[in-house]
Amino acid sequence: MKMPKAVIIRTYLIYFLVVMAMVAVLVKTFTIIMDGRNNIFTSTSDKLEQRSAIVEPRRGEILDVNLNPLVTSVSFYDIYMDPVTVGDQLWQKGIGELSLGLSKLFPEKTAREYEEYLREARARKRRYVLIQKKVTNEVRKKVRELPIFRKGRFKGGIIDNKATIIRKRPNDDLLARTLGYVKPTTNDTLLVGLEGAYNSYLKGQNGVIVEQKISHSWKPTGTIVREAINGYDVVTSIDKDIQEVAHTELENQLKTKGGRYGCAIVMDVKTGFIKAMVNLQKTSAGTYGEVYNHAIGTREVPGSTMKLASLMAALEDGKISLSDTVKAVGRYEFYDRVLKDSRPYGYGKVTIKEAFEVSSNVISKVIFNGYRNEPSRYIDRMNQFGLTQKTGVNILGEVDPILSKPGSSQWWGGSLAWMSIGYEFQLTPLELLSFYNAVANDGKYMKPQFVSKIINNRKVIEEFEPIVKHEQIASKSTINAMKEALEGVMVNGTGRNLSSTFFKTAGKTGTAQIANRNKGYGAKGEKKYIASFAGYFPADDPIYSCIVVIAAPTDDIYGASVSGTVFSAIANKVYASSYNYHKAINEKHKVVSVPKVQNGSRYDINTVLNRFEVKKEFNGNQSWVKTASVGGKKIAFSDFKLDKDRVPDVRGMGLNDAMYLLEKQGLVVHAKGYGRVVLQSIKPGTKAVNGGLIELKLKSN
Repeated sequence: MKMPKAVIIRTYLIYFLVVMAMVAVLVKTFTIIMDGRNNIFTSTSDKLEQRSAIVEPRRGEILDVNLNPLVTSVSFYDIYMDPVTVGDQLWQKGIGELSLGLSKLFPEKTAREYEEYLREARARKRRYVLIQKKVTNEVRKKVRELPIFRKGRFKGGIIDNKATIIRKRPNDDLLARTLGYVKPTTNDTLLVGLEGAYNSYLKGQNGVIVEQKISHSWKPTGTIVREAINGYDVVTSIDKDIQEVAHTELENQLKTKGGRYGCAIVMDVKTGFIKAMVNLQKTSAGTYGEVYNHAIGTREVPGSTMKLASLMAALEDGKISLSDTVKAVGRYEFYDRVLKDSRPYGYGKVTIKEAFEVSSNVISKVIFNGYRNEPSRYIDRMNQFGLTQKTGVNILGEVDPILSKPGSSQWWGGSLAWMSIGYEFQLTPLELLSFYNAVANDGKYMKPQFVSKIINNRKVIEEFEPIVKHEQIASKSTINAMKEALEGVMVNGTGRNLSSTFFKTAGKTGTAQIANRNKGYGAKGEKKYIASFAGYFPADDPIYSCIVVIAAPTDDIYGASVSGTVFSAIANKVYASSYNYHKAINEKHKVVSVPKVQNGSRYDINTVLNRFEVKKEFNGNQSWVKTASVGGKKIAFSDFKLDKDRVPDVRGMGLNDAMYLLEKQGLVVHAKGYGRVVLQSIKPGTKAVNGGLIELKLKSN
């Protein structure tokens, strides 16, 4: 039986509609699946439309060796309220007290204004009412304890889960370039310094919360899909106290002597862990700031500090003895070029050790004569000493050393002579210090490191042990001979004015000519130099090695007076504050005789004397006092004369107290030496001129 045509048409139409419906369902399903990559919850109603959102974890802290924060994360929260979710009874009972509490925490509105604001929002059925933006976690906790809010998100209506996390450095510019940063870019993430090197530990894991679409914008509901996992804390080997000392001393010297940039590094001799690293560069504003990490990223010629490696090579190869004599005539010719000593007529007939101590360039003749027929052997020794490769420090940006080699385009007949005194060889300050540290460490070359462990809630997750890169860079006899020579520099040579009054130091000065930017090496008057000092302390049993480099100083050029003074200041202050140098006193001894006491603050002096049970005699009641011993049995206090607009007599005071009183009168202080003030350039009682310079001379007793 043939089906009617109308029935066939209706059948096909129904079939077509069913297929279309199925296609529509499939398309919608595919859309939901694709959207589900970003949205966990969806619905057809705008009022109920929800999605997932990322919650950033709190980035881990970077701490110093004593767990003081160097970088931390501060969370700020936006506080909102959903007044509609609050039950009527709870609302009526608590709205007054809630408004009063909010007015105390955020006084820009009165309690009455808060109550009217919230009542109106409830009446209008607003679900997302702003209370306050960017509050600290401490304030957030107080808000959560207020009436109504203490019932939580679903009963009390508080919405406070969305945080803005800001990275902070509590110590401002201190160590800024070494600490670094993590910065997302268009195609990648820029990883700088310790922030970048240890980003995998610090960053944590993202969490997920639910957001709801309210009034065409997405707001957090308080529902947590996955908790964010905060980052681990990184414990560095940096000692903030040593870092502050190094930073202050280098900055003061740059301000005094000028310079394009300067850096200072302090390293633990036995372990290679870095205790301080300062990088200061002159800014367009004329001040000095942490702009670039020159310590690991800038190569320069080391100058005379390289003479240590040169003589070590010659000793290792049996080409010299430090007791051999040479004629330091002041001028040394190599083909068509000449090297000169800083003293025009040289030093006469001296031993090689003495030539090293006074930094004579006669050493260039010694090395040239010893290696002219086998220059590659000299280069091999530099490689043995760890001077031809990077240290491998775990921070991006370290550059390789550059040196002339036989057969290269830079090599010429006199290259050996120039290299021996620190030219045709470029190193970063950290690479040079690592070599000096190995000498201090009896020949054991340690890899420089910044991080000692990773912790989470003070629990150790991972610990980093010292790493030995070269077990022995030279024989014990060579190391001992050169350590004695480095001590000789500080006693008889270029560093003799830098010797500490507390302990022996060892080191070498360096002064080398560098390019004066677009003027090349410059004519007379345009020449620029780099001044350096590398060494360790105390010389008898080294604990710390240290290098100071200042590029293009304008007031003086020599390594001893420019960089050596910074080394000496760092060494002295570290010595004074470090328990490593001082034996513990386990028993309390009765004071037999009274100590010598400086003039200064009554409160400070009295506090110290009370601690040691020293008897005192008080005369007067001023906050600044003069002190004197009475019969060797007690300390007498008398008022210190301090007249307005007059220069006080600060003789007998420590530097801190003296500077405080002088700067209070508007004077600018420039001090030399250590200990107590023995001389002041402006006579006491003279009228103080605001901005006037006063020089102080200090001496230890």
